[in-house]
Amino acid sequence: MPRMGLDFRTVVAAAAALADEKGIDGISLGELAQRLNVRTPSLYNHVDSLEALKQSLAIYGLNQLYEQLQKRADGLVGDDAVYAMGDAYVTFARNHPGLYDATFRAPIPNDQQLHFAQHKVVELVGERLRAYDLKGNKALHMIRGFRSILHGFASIESSGGFGLPLDLDVSFKMLVDTFLAGVHAQIREQANEKE
Repeated sequence: MPRMGLDFRTVVAAAAALADEKGIDGISLGELAQRLNVRTPSLYNHVDSLEALKQSLAIYGLNQLYEQLQKRADGLVGDDAVYAMGDAYVTFARNHPGLYDATFRAPIPNDQQLHFAQHKVVELVGERLRAYDLKGNKALHMIRGFRSILHGFASIESSGGFGLPLDLDVSFKMLVDTFLAGVHAQIREQANEKE
């Protein structure tokens, strides 16, 4: 019988907090049960296994990331939307390092719920980049490039890879500035092709 007040969402949210503290590989059902003040077997009323919990964390993390990106980019288009989404993405990775890591380490990569959550994030980025009216594969290349910039920066930062005492926010802004300069160069090139 599930404990009163304990449900799947509560279990996943507690696991997310634990992952942020200890890393995705540092979570265990035993410690999670202790945090929730239940016995470990009680968790099996809500999750099938540690692997299933990590899968749920990946989906939960993607949904949380989507909400943050959507909230920050709401009503914005073009460069303003790109800066807002970039900031939201890196802030999410900084505030939720374990949960962010979980989004890339789902144990079951072909899960439909995972694909849907991933697609929502990509589609949101695509919607905002459509304002540039890039044609054909150029738009897809830009989406891929922007995602790579965001994930690359967030991953290097979270692993402590930026060792020099330089302001990370300045570095990130310069990176996004450079990406946008490339976007605008593609727009000009596309306009010249029409002439």
